[in-house]
Amino acid sequence: MTQTTPTYQVIRGGLLLNVQERSVAPADILIKGDTVIEVGPPGLKAPEDAANVDASDRLIMPGLVNAHTHGHGSLGKGLGDRWSLELLLNASPWIGGGSGAEDIRTAALLNAAEMVLKGCTAAYDMYFEFPTPSIDGMTAAGAAYAEVGVRVVLAPMMADTPFYRAIPGLLDALPEPHRGHVEKIAAATHEEHLAACGAMLENWPFDRDQARPALGPTIPLHCSDDFIRGCRDLANDYQVGVQMHLAESKGQAVAGIKRYGKTLTAHLDELGLLGPRFTGAHCIWLDEDDLKRMRDAGATIAHNPGSNLRLGCGIAPARQILDLEIGLGVGTDGSVSSDNQNMFEAMRTAANVSHIVTPDPADWLGTWDVLELGTSGAAGVLGMSDHIGRIAPGFKADIVFLDLDNVTFVPLNDAANQIVNCEDSSAVDSVMIGGRMVLSGRKFTTLDYAGLRARAGALAQRFREVNSGTRVRMEAMAEFVSHHCTGLVCEHYHVQRRLDPSTGEV
Repeated sequence: MTQTTPTYQVIRGGLLLNVQERSVAPADILIKGDTVIEVGPPGLKAPEDAANVDASDRLIMPGLVNAHTHGHGSLGKGLGDRWSLELLLNASPWIGGGSGAEDIRTAALLNAAEMVLKGCTAAYDMYFEFPTPSIDGMTAAGAAYAEVGVRVVLAPMMADTPFYRAIPGLLDALPEPHRGHVEKIAAATHEEHLAACGAMLENWPFDRDQARPALGPTIPLHCSDDFIRGCRDLANDYQVGVQMHLAESKGQAVAGIKRYGKTLTAHLDELGLLGPRFTGAHCIWLDEDDLKRMRDAGATIAHNPGSNLRLGCGIAPARQILDLEIGLGVGTDGSVSSDNQNMFEAMRTAANVSHIVTPDPADWLGTWDVLELGTSGAAGVLGMSDHIGRIAPGFKADIVFLDLDNVTFVPLNDAANQIVNCEDSSAVDSVMIGGRMVLSGRKFTTLDYAGLRARAGALAQRFREVNSGTRVRMEAMAEFVSHHCTGLVCEHYHVQRRLDPSTGEV
């Protein structure tokens, strides 16, 4: 299906959420091509041939921007129950192993489709392809996002050290036959990863307003120093971003001290990775010195409160991050660790968890704070804050239309508060990206969603069958992995981001 976008469009009759002005008021929006050129009061003058977009009974807001996701995890929602981060990593070989280029396209399509249905128009995706990223695989993922219309920064997620060797003492803690099995697990070398990424960057096929490349060395402990330095140099050579999971769990933070004799952030700083194009995902277990390192480097942080709670990792110090003027955006994380791509839920969770960090309500994240983190703040994480994340002249026409007839907004007491505290994405009626209506009346205009649903179901079933033996092996190891990693969590660390009376560090 194809769709022609008029040269001029004017959106009339809606209530506009202006995050920067912290206001909600009637407004008209004039669009030329893919860009907003004027925002004004009702009755705004427009060219005679401008197509009229009726926004009566609609609340208009900027498209949400997801600061951190994993498109490969879209098929894994609901798979885990009481998983810590380390139990999730132990399970990862059976969750989605066996992907080819067409499988990658299907998973990325599903991730993008869910985001659109939930009001999100751009994302930073750390997409995993085993054993190393390929031009065909990353092209398939980028093409899937382009087909749906979602803008994406696509960072292949990579490691050159297997999980069981990355956590100090874990391999020795596994009894036979488990130890013998995981000793045979090998990751691709950093030379292989860097060569693949160099080829990807050299031959990137997409308009970078739609899809741009980045690098995703997954976790410091899972990446050798040579690999991290190589990513640093490659990112500098091609002027692309780097996103990395940083101090996501207490176990990682404790292991970082054991491995490097310093915090994970200090280690990355010593290796020269921190900089304006670097984003740390999660950043829960950073101390004040770590945060100042991030600030001084001009780095940004992707805050994922939903998965942080789901995996029991802790609560990131969001208010402290903002007070230090570090760039911050909200993300959902992947659907394996948070079970959805719902940025409304992510913003609400970001606000609510801030309430138990400090007793003073003045320090909590409020409605307008999290709305900014889910729009322009996250756009800054993507490196796109100059053209997405707000509805203003010169910005791309990435716009979400919320149905005020939806029970979420009945009665309409305070539109902004209700977006954060009430909206569950069911009020998302239509979504425009770059002036093109990709969702209208909750129906995709160009995507065959029924066909996607059938392919995704068949693919998930195939994964279950292909990986059934791997699942049995990994689940048999889970208790030993959990015991060892829980021991790390119970060790002393000099900051506290969990509410654990058993550790004596509340």
